[in-house]
Parts: sequence; C-alpha cells; structure tokens
Amino acid sequence: MTAPRINYLAVGAGMLVIMAGVGVGTYFLAARKEAAEGPKPRDAVAMTITATACEPNELTVPEGRTTFVITNKANRGLEWEILQGVMVIEEKENILPSENTSPDKLPRLTARLEPGDYEITCGLLTNPRGKLHVTALANAPKQATPGLVDLIGPLAEYKVYMSLEVDDLADASKAFTDAIKAGDLAKAQALYASTRPHYDRIKPVAELFSDLDKAIDARADVYEKLEADPNFAGFHRLEYGLFKQKSTDDLGPLADKLMKDVTELQGRVSTLAVPPEKMVGGAAMLMERLASAKISGEEERYSHTDLADIQANVEGTEKITDLLVPLTTKANAALQKNIDDNFAAVNTILAKYKTPDGGFKPHDTLTQDDRAALQKAVTTLADSLSTLRGTLGLD
Repeated sequence: MTAPRINYLAVGAGMLVIMAGVGVGTYFLAARKEAAEGPKPRDAVAMTITATACEPNELTVPEGRTTFVITNKANRGLEWEILQGVMVIEEKENILPSENTSPDKLPRLTARLEPGDYEITCGLLTNPRGKLHVTALANAPKQATPGLVDLIGPLAEYKVYMSLEVDDLADASKAFTDAIKAGDLAKAQALYASTRPHYDRIKPVAELFSDLDKAIDARADVYEKLEADPNFAGFHRLEYGLFKQKSTDDLGPLADKLMKDVTELQGRVSTLAVPPEKMVGGAAMLMERLASAKISGEEERYSHTDLADIQANVEGTEKITDLLVPLTTKANAALQKNIDDNFAAVNTILAKYKTPDGGFKPHDTLTQDDRAALQKAVTTLADSLSTLRGTLGLD
C-alpha cells in the first residue's frame, strides 16, 4: 500500500497530548514513587499456579519493587502475567512444572508497581484471573522520569511505523482469509507466511494490547484441550487447519474472527499510547523469547515458517533501536556499537536460509548446529539489549 504523507510535528504533538492524558497504566509524565536511597529489600511473595487457578487468588503488596517466586503445579509450561486493563505490566513466560524444582531455583519475576488494582493470569487463558492490590506508601518521595522530551520524536516515529505495519497486516489478512473462505488451500498456505511478518514486526509492544494479542497469536498450549479446544483461534488455529489437517473445511468462521480482531487492532493503534519503557523493554524481552523458545520451532509447529517470523521479530526490534541511536550513543557509545554488531551477526545467519523467492527454508530443515548458532547469536543480542532501558534512564 502507498504510505500516507506524515506530519511528524503534528504526530509528535499528538503523542504529547496522549501521554499527558493517560492514567496510572502508563508511566511517562507520572511521578515515580521510590525511596531516595533506592528500593529496600523485601521478602519474596510466593505464587503457585495450578491447572485451574492461582494460589493465592488475591493478594496485596506495597508499591515499589516486589519479587514473586512462582511454582507451577500444572502439567504443562505456563506463563504468569500482571495486567492493568489490556496492558501487560510484567510477565514471566515458559514456567515449567515445578514438582522437583528446589526453592532457590524456582522462576522469579521482579516488578515495580504503582499503587492500584491489577489482575493476574492463572494458568490457562480460560481460567478466571486473580487480583493483585498495590497499596501506596506514605511520604514516598517523587522522582520524575528523565528524558521525556528527547523520547517524543522516537515515540512518534514508532507510532507511524506501527500504524503502517498494521495497515499492511489488515490488507494481507484480507487476502489470506479470502483464500481460506474460497477453499483455495494452496493459496492460503502460500499467503500464511507472507501475512504473519506484519504482525511479528510489532510484537515488541504486543503487551499493550494483550487481549487482541491472545486472540490473534495464541498457541494451542494455553488452552485446556489444546488444538481441540473451542477457544483456540487466530493465526495458529488457521495454521493448524491449513498445514496439519491440510484442509480449509470449517475454517471460514475462524477466518472471519481473525479479520475482525485485526480490524479492531487497526482501529486501536491510532490512539494507543506507547510508554517508552514498554517500547524499549519489549524489544529486549522479545529477543529473550526468541533465544529461549522460538528458535526451537514451537511457534510455527505446523507450517515450519518460523524463520520468517524470526526475521520479522528482529526487524521490528531493530527498528526500535535504530530510532534510539542518538540517545543510546550519547549515553553509551560502546553499547550502541555492541548492539549494531549483534544485529549484524543475527541478520548474517538468517540470510543463509533465504530462498530465491524472498522467503525462507522450512525451519525443520535446519540442523542442530544451525539452531545452536542462531540461538547463540540471538542470546548475545538479547544480552546487549537487556541494559538498554536502564542506559536510557527508563528503569
């Protein structure tokens, strides 16, 4: 599609208005309440996830930094999230069953929380959510978020990037879902791999629309009955039908739902406020997920189009870091060079698996050595990005 003419001054001014108007759920322009001498040590809070609930299902902690120690008593790997509305504040993914895990090796999640009421996910997506209450501390001194003015430009440009990618996602999804409803299996399979990257490029900030992210991109693992669960929908449910069952039968309603969710995302992005710490932190977290899980092939387990996803994730992450180059270079030039070098290393490895038609080889054709080399490069990149939020004063 043709990119619209962008008035960056107007976009920047609009971003400032949006930032000023958003409440506790976003952090810029909000007061930081933390003791002047830094966060005080606090006992860890135990949280247990079962197949059906959280234990406890409701808890209260004071504002500031809290560490949660998470035990998984379910029979599959799960995630645990702290949410405010549709925005994921913090999350821990791939929490494996903990039956034989020693207490000192249990997964931990440390979150800095503002006073207010939050929700917590409790295992499968179909389970009821728990409640987390964060109480205010008396006489907590305030510390303003630094560098807001410097971030207005990068945030405005990133909003434009997101909007264009979601517009392209909507166009591509229309062609993809039309092919499914027309019963054209070969065309739908071919369009699947070229449609997904538009979504994967904005994945670093998917926590900001977690409800739609789950509807569009959840895998079967998070549902009780896996692929047979009636709640399983989105891209991966369609992928299962097209590539595992090799049929478009009964996929029409699921295609319509995907198109509906993508259209809703398209409308929501226009007014979405992007906190700078979520943009920067999400970039680092996405690369950590790539290294720890997605390179294994679990994401596109039926179509084996993982490498296209990975390339798009890297591109979306690199877009964020490119927008921040002047700020990162000023704060730590060595870190910026390290980030640039690590992106180059990952892109060089991915380029080896490109096909003449612009696509990628199937992920299941990679050898163990191939996967190990890619995982090592992505892990190194994730490590360099892990300090970026702190470098820019956004912790």
